[in-house]
Amino acid sequence: MQNWIGIGIWIVMGGLLGLASKLLVSLPKESPGHTTLLVILGALGSVVGGMLGVGLLQFYEPNALSLGGMIGALVLGLFMASMYRWSIKSLT
Repeated sequence: MQNWIGIGIWIVMGGLLGLASKLLVSLPKESPGHTTLLVILGALGSVVGGMLGVGLLQFYEPNALSLGGMIGALVLGLFMASMYRWSIKSLT
């Protein structure tokens, strides 16, 4: 049960990171569908990053609420949302 709670925390954290990247990287004109896509990309990146963090840093005791999982979720979630945001900024 504790791992499911950790994965839920990763998803929520990724959604918040997607919204934070929207605030950090401003665009001159905004299309209406980008907020939803940023939240989804942030959540997806956080889940993948959390799994990688647990796999690389907490290999012998895999636990989603570990420090490795949280760091991995934070780094990859922010990276994916920010890369999408910067790529859209360069297209406009």
